[in-house]
Amino acid sequence: MGNTYFLVWEHQMKPQLLALLTAMAWGIGGYFEKKGLHYGNLSPQVGITLRTVAALVVLAFASLPQWSTIPQAGARSLLYMLIGGGVVAGAAGMLCFYAAIKGAPLVKVMPIAFTAPLFSAFMGMAFGGEILTMKIALGMLMTVGGIVLLSAG
Repeated sequence: MGNTYFLVWEHQMKPQLLALLTAMAWGIGGYFEKKGLHYGNLSPQVGITLRTVAALVVLAFASLPQWSTIPQAGARSLLYMLIGGGVVAGAAGMLCFYAAIKGAPLVKVMPIAFTAPLFSAFMGMAFGGEILTMKIALGMLMTVGGIVLLSAG
């Protein structure tokens, strides 16, 4: 029942609202992750492992009805998911993120850490055939300007 509800909810939500909820979850989660690392004097590696275990349980339940699609996905698709999502973003990115939030204030780390869309946009343009419009370029420049403003001094 829970999985069916989530699938219906996911398909009825606008992508922009889902993106906003993503930002909220990651931002709020980052606060609790930093507090957990400091209260328990945990290493970033232990913190990311605990986070991953908790996420695995939730995601395994949420994705259970779709597991039958994995064999049809093909090796290339699975390789992209495992390397890009598992190794690059899921392991390397999260290990760096946890070390950063353990070592510096959230107000300094989060603006920089969440420049990820800039890198995704560059990858999409360089390798995915996505087009850079004036509006997108201006938004990207504003993002960089905001990061510089928040990070300086």
